[in-house]
Amino acid sequence: MSSKDPLLQPYQLKHLTLKNRIMTTSHEPAYPEDGMPKERYRAYHEERAKGGVALTMTAGSAAVSRDSPPVFNNILAYKDEVVPWLKDVVDSCHEHGAAVMIQLTHLGRRTGWNKGDWLPAVSPSHLREASHRAFPKKMEDWDIARIIEDYADAAERMHAAGMDGIELEAYGHLMDQFWSPATNTLESAYGGSLDNRMRFTLDVLSAIRKRVGEEFIVGIRCVADEQMDGGLTKEEGMEICTKLKDSGKIDFLNIIRGHIDTDPGLTDVIPVQGMANSPHLDFAGEVREHTKFPTFHAAKIPDVATARHAIAEGKLDMVGMTRAHIADPHIVRKIIEGREEEIRPCVGATYCLDRIYQGGEALCIHNVATGRELSVPHVAEPASEKKKLIVVGAGPAGMEAARVGAERGHDVTVIEAANNAGGQIALTALSERRREMMNIIDWRVDQCERMGVNFKFNTWAEAEDVKAMDPDMVVIATGGMPDTEVLTSGNDLVVSGWDIISGDAKPGQNVLLYDDAGDHVAMQAAEVLAKSGASVEIMTPDRTFAPDVMAMNLTPYMRELQKRDVTFTVTYRLKEIHREGNQLRAVYGSDYSDLTKEKMFDQVIVNHGTLPLDDIYFDLKPDSVNLGELDHQALLAHKPQQVNSNPDGKFQLFRIGDAVSARNTHAAIYDAMRLMKDN
Repeated sequence: MSSKDPLLQPYQLKHLTLKNRIMTTSHEPAYPEDGMPKERYRAYHEERAKGGVALTMTAGSAAVSRDSPPVFNNILAYKDEVVPWLKDVVDSCHEHGAAVMIQLTHLGRRTGWNKGDWLPAVSPSHLREASHRAFPKKMEDWDIARIIEDYADAAERMHAAGMDGIELEAYGHLMDQFWSPATNTLESAYGGSLDNRMRFTLDVLSAIRKRVGEEFIVGIRCVADEQMDGGLTKEEGMEICTKLKDSGKIDFLNIIRGHIDTDPGLTDVIPVQGMANSPHLDFAGEVREHTKFPTFHAAKIPDVATARHAIAEGKLDMVGMTRAHIADPHIVRKIIEGREEEIRPCVGATYCLDRIYQGGEALCIHNVATGRELSVPHVAEPASEKKKLIVVGAGPAGMEAARVGAERGHDVTVIEAANNAGGQIALTALSERRREMMNIIDWRVDQCERMGVNFKFNTWAEAEDVKAMDPDMVVIATGGMPDTEVLTSGNDLVVSGWDIISGDAKPGQNVLLYDDAGDHVAMQAAEVLAKSGASVEIMTPDRTFAPDVMAMNLTPYMRELQKRDVTFTVTYRLKEIHREGNQLRAVYGSDYSDLTKEKMFDQVIVNHGTLPLDDIYFDLKPDSVNLGELDHQALLAHKPQQVNSNPDGKFQLFRIGDAVSARNTHAAIYDAMRLMKDN
């Protein structure tokens, strides 16, 4: 790639030279241990530095105060012990030429009182945030003074850790809770007029500058238009940005548009797949044009072409590709080497963020090395011995096994009964909103073809045919088929969610969709049904519906299904179906009592996960050296599989993904990577 590429041009921010225009914005992958960014955290950011990113922003929301307890395993910036850990992160990234900054915040009402030290949440009003549910204490003067000093203390720690700069968080958090008339009901010098509402921020900045000096880089990631009733308008947002610039106390703006106090609001700020790419880019460009000030921005900028456009057209000074770097930390290196087509795409599944907000850790739906850099390679090492590998099934598990096997130098053949790769991903991608999921497969097909993998499509794998190929290793990745046998009576009267999504079953008019798997299949089937004009009731025995879809991914479904008046019924378990003429009588009850109810429908759909499609595995098992056994200790210790329980066996045999048990895409790919990286 020519050095004239706009993305590869250096950028001068004060005294700091950033080597290109690509950054990862502050985000908390929830990897800290006891609030400290230890080895796993360091390795995660170092990988992105190795990949060539100019600036890696750490810690979405490192907490400056004890009454800002972590809601997703945030770094505890109020502790002195954080300094040496952060210094390790900084030094490791600096070795690869990447600058490192950190985001500091007080969450205000965006947290819970029953976390950390059980101190009450605080805010400039008593108004509760819907997402985190805490009713905050309305701040007193001494709260304000205390937290200003906490910000300054935290900034001093970051300076001591060798950070290249800090960023203050002002969207949905305490700082802009002061700004917004929707969340500030104070009658003191910190409430009322815009100047008063900004006073807390300016006091914090003054206190920070007294501690770290004028040269240390300080920026703000701020909302410039809340896009909600009673919130900050675009006009006020532009005025805030101008006042921040004119204060002389900050060095850059990182622009956000929208509000994050509800799941739908958050999803509009950070869109998921099926929603528009870069929805706020032009707005960020307006802020840059208005302020003539260094402007950063990130919000679903998943591809190099859009990032390049953002810089070339002068909309941004630094472009954030955060989720894109979770999918592929080596984006910049591949641009430099002219290998853009090999970049692993972010498919917008937002498995990463949804897992964080559900109390887990950030994991990429199809790069299982992300967050596991200490044990799983982003690029597999060559095998010491070349093997003939047969993979049966070309879904996500099979394609990952083939890709990693080929990357390690094995001779790989993939056998697939369908006419192309995809498995359950191909079914999922039939939904227009989820068609990006197919990139998970397409990228692997491209990688495999580049490495010489042999594909046999339209081929039903038989045990004798596989054995005739004289393999050293066989991996069964045949997936599963829908399990609808969940009723005490009437199982033959139901259809599966797959039948509806694929079009194999025509939607009825009055439909019950019974879902106790809680995944995307039910939501996708419900959307197909509702769009057909059917009256739809979704029933689940769980306390909530679709728990595995998670908050941000649920938002587009809810918008569509509520618009079409779908009914959601929780805590009821479907028991029996009986045909009565052209109708179906559904009998259902509850796990909580002996209650029994009945209701009439003309179609009943069951979503209950899958059962393994594993016949070929059991047909091959007697001829394998390991009799299909997987040594868990070796797997978890990252050692080769060496079980040899059958002296007459001819090949190793393993099965992965849903051919073992019903799980999800990430689990299937992780199965494949874990097995193949050491074998």
